Amino acid sequence: MRKALVIVSALLLASFALQFVFAAVGAFTKPAGEGAYALHSVNGMAVIPVLTLLTILFAVLAKAPGRIIGLAVLPLGLVVLQALLAMLANASTDAAGASTPFGLTIAGLHALNGIIAVHVVVNVLRAARKLAGPAPAGATQVTVREGEPA
Repeated sequence: MRKALVIVSALLLASFALQFVFAAVGAFTKPAGEGAYALHSVNGMAVIPVLTLLTILFAVLAKAPGRIIGLAVLPLGLVVLQALLAMLANASTDAAGASTPFGLTIAGLHALNGIIAVHVVVNVLRAARKLAGPAPAGATQVTVREGEPA
């Protein structure tokens, strides 16, 4: 399970990196129609949440320390916040449908939150790799059977 945790957290990081690429595709698509951000939306609303849930699941199944499990859960909250920020930014337009300073500020927070999420996922991947790595030299392997005192 620890190797699976490394793999799924690496996939999550790759998906977050692609999310920035997909945002740029949407921003530079001319003319910018309704589908300009389609890849960004699908990745952000489907792929990233699924990979985040799998990361949490594998962290639990790998019996990772609580700190690592908590770190794996954090991107889920950031993904929810990300969706809320996007909705608020899109809803913050004037009567003509043009962006407002408030809406643009919220859009900036959406980008900042994405950067924070990437840093969290980098730390999840580092912790997963460390957890899955070989035991330190000189470490003694201890086996505890169920029902026996530790």
